[in-house]
Amino acid sequence: MCRVFAGQDPAGYKQINRSVRIAGHSTSIQLEATFWALLDEIAAGQGLTTPKFLSQLYDEAIEINGTIPNFASMLRTSCALYLKGHRPEPEEVEILRQIA
Repeated sequence: MCRVFAGQDPAGYKQINRSVRIAGHSTSIQLEATFWALLDEIAAGQGLTTPKFLSQLYDEAIEINGTIPNFASMLRTSCALYLKGHRPEPEEVEILRQIA
């Protein structure tokens, strides 16, 4: 079992910074390469660019929760939810595409 995790390609956990515009402000988000790849996949599945997806996710989370203590952590857990099979309803995806 440990070989599956310990033997993984180090490129997957390399830290990568991306600059994005969130709530009208430019910011830098640092995540591991694997998380960026998953976020790219999630965004593409919703017909959005990754920056647009991140911006909409941030806006919706603020609307629902009021604050986001750690957006990078929220992105990681969003990836975990995605891997567990959680997906937006088709109607939600269509609304996102119309907004974009």
